[in-house]
Amino acid sequence: MKARVLFGVIGFVFVLLALYVFPSIVLELAVAALCVLAAYEVLGSTKLVHNRLELLLCLLVALGLAIGHFDILPLDLQDVVQGLIFVLLIGSFAIELKFHHSMNASQVAWGFFGALLVPYLMLSLLRIYQMDFQPIGKTDFRAGQFIVLLPLLAAWGADTCALFAGMLFGKHKLAPVVSPKKTVEGAVGGVVGGAVLVLLVALLLNATLGLKMPLWSAVVLGAVGAVLGEIGDLSFSVIKRQTGIKDYGHIFPGHGGVLDRFDSVLFVAPFAEILFRIIW
Repeated sequence: MKARVLFGVIGFVFVLLALYVFPSIVLELAVAALCVLAAYEVLGSTKLVHNRLELLLCLLVALGLAIGHFDILPLDLQDVVQGLIFVLLIGSFAIELKFHHSMNASQVAWGFFGALLVPYLMLSLLRIYQMDFQPIGKTDFRAGQFIVLLPLLAAWGADTCALFAGMLFGKHKLAPVVSPKKTVEGAVGGVVGGAVLVLLVALLLNATLGLKMPLWSAVVLGAVGAVLGEIGDLSFSVIKRQTGIKDYGHIFPGHGGVLDRFDSVLFVAPFAEILFRIIW
C-alpha cells in the first residue's frame, strides 16, 4: 500500500508538470510510451499474439499512431491512420503466410485490436489536450490543458467513490466471476460520486478560467463516465481471466501495468472527447 500511495503521488506531480510546466512534447512522449506499453500488455503479456515478428509490427504501428498525434509534426491524422491500417494489414498477413504452421488468423485480429484500437482510445487524452479553443478573455493557455483532467477524474474519481460505497453498503455482487469485489451498491456510488466530482471541478474551471462548460455536460460526463469506466475495467478483467494472468504488468509499483491502471480511462476518454467536441 505504501508503494501504491507513493507512486500515485509521484505520478500526480508528473502529470501536473507535464500539463502546465514542461513543453508539450514531454506529455506527448509520455502518452506515446503508454500506448506502446498498453499494446504490448494486451498482446504480449496475454500471449494473444505470440509470434515475435507480428508483436514487433504491432508495437511499431502503435508507436507510429502516437507519433502521428504529435503537435510538432504537420501530419494529417486521417492519413496516418489509413496508412498504418494498410501497413498492419499487409504486414500481418505476410507474416501469417510465412508462419502459417504456428500463427493463425486470430493473432492478426488481436493485432489490430492491440496495435490500433487500444492506442487510439488512449490517444483521446492527447486529442483533448490539443483542443485549441480559448476561454472567454483568455489568451495565455489552451483550454485542453485543463479539461483533459475531467475524463481522468470521471474514471479514477468514480472508481474511488465506488470502492468506498462498496465497502460501506455493498451487498449484491456486480460481476462475481470477473471481479468478485465489485458490488451493485458500489457501482451506484461510483455514478453518483463521479457526477458530483466532475460537476464540482467544472464549476471551479468555469469560475476561474471562464470555460463556460455547461453544467449538464459535467454531470453527464461524471455519471456516464463512471458507467463506462466500470465496463472498461470489467472488459479488460475478462481478458486477464481468459488468458490466465493476474496483472498486465508491473511497471507501476502497487498498481500493476498500464492497462491495470488505464483500462477505465480507455472507455471514458473517447466519450469525453466526443462530448467536448459537441459542446465547444
